[in-house]
Amino acid sequence: MALSPCWAKTAPAERAAVSVCGGESRMVSPTFKRSIVLVAFSVSLTLILGFGLPAILNSLARYSGFPEASVAECIVVVYLLFVLYVAMPPIPRGSVKIEGKAVFITGCDSGFGFSLAKHLHKLGFTVFAGCLLKDKGGDGASELENMCSEQMKVLQLDVCSEEQVAQAVAFVKANLEDPEKGLWAVVNNAGVSTFGEVEFTSMETYEQVMDVNLWGTVRVTKAFLPLIRRAKGRVVNIASMYGRMGNALRSPYCVSKYGVEAFSDCLRYEMKRWGVKVIVVEPGNFIAATGILNRDIVAATADKLWKEAPAEVQEDYGKAHFEQHVAVVRSYCSSGQRDVAPVLADIADAVVSRHPYTRYNPVEVHWWIRMQIMTHLPAAIADRLYF
Repeated sequence: MALSPCWAKTAPAERAAVSVCGGESRMVSPTFKRSIVLVAFSVSLTLILGFGLPAILNSLARYSGFPEASVAECIVVVYLLFVLYVAMPPIPRGSVKIEGKAVFITGCDSGFGFSLAKHLHKLGFTVFAGCLLKDKGGDGASELENMCSEQMKVLQLDVCSEEQVAQAVAFVKANLEDPEKGLWAVVNNAGVSTFGEVEFTSMETYEQVMDVNLWGTVRVTKAFLPLIRRAKGRVVNIASMYGRMGNALRSPYCVSKYGVEAFSDCLRYEMKRWGVKVIVVEPGNFIAATGILNRDIVAATADKLWKEAPAEVQEDYGKAHFEQHVAVVRSYCSSGQRDVAPVLADIADAVVSRHPYTRYNPVEVHWWIRMQIMTHLPAAIADRLYF
């Protein structure tokens, strides 16, 4: 995701404290690691179902007055469904006709937005690429413009600016082949991120992150909804795995992405009667692929957090504790997936599929497992495992 232009208005020290968020579905084909995990889990489940569970369930059934045979049959059916889920390829869900359709994407200066603009253009869409730094000659905007394609239209966009969002709507209307047929999809990709414990994070930082990630998404969506409704099209919001589960040191980002999830759910209910689909993509850790976090950013942010913290907070937490957490964040700089292809594939599926999923989760296996545990099991269990 690319940094919103409203960030350019902040002081350099403040901008250093908030970095562009590279993002965090079901992948088209499972990775080798995920396959190994699934096979190991399947073997373990087979042993449990084959030896331990039947005896336990049969005993419970006997004491409850049920026939023992029904328990065994249920086990076979459950295991069969599990095997089919793991082994069967994705069921074809059809594709919409791409010819004549246009897509509007925010945050196209770099990261997911930049790559997505080129990817959807290659598929045949007319792409309206909103860029943070177009008016300042940004590299991403320049490269997209240099494609010299009538189907790649680059425009200046600050998702924090009502004026620029309104201008973007006017630009899109003026450049659609047939405005009465509407705009097929809006992809709300622009976003920012930062780190820091709650007591070290200023209210200004919370407000800045919310303004881009949440209010920017709401602002752009509301502005383009009339065009989307005409086309019975799509709203695709890029949230995060941190929109489904919290984490220490990430409260501003988590709060904003939880908001994107809630907004998307509410909008989906309202848009059903109009035939508009609202989809959420929840990327995992793609720091290595996007390069949105490096040691210089971590150092500058940490310095700002410590200097601006109240004296009592510095005294209570201590510099050793603070440096320990900074070291954890620093270790993330080269972590995560190194290819944005899974995210692009999921967003493209959300835009192109005739029957898209409501949520996509392009995440590494261990993050996917963690998300299931933290969202489905009692909080006491997740807290004990991860914090």
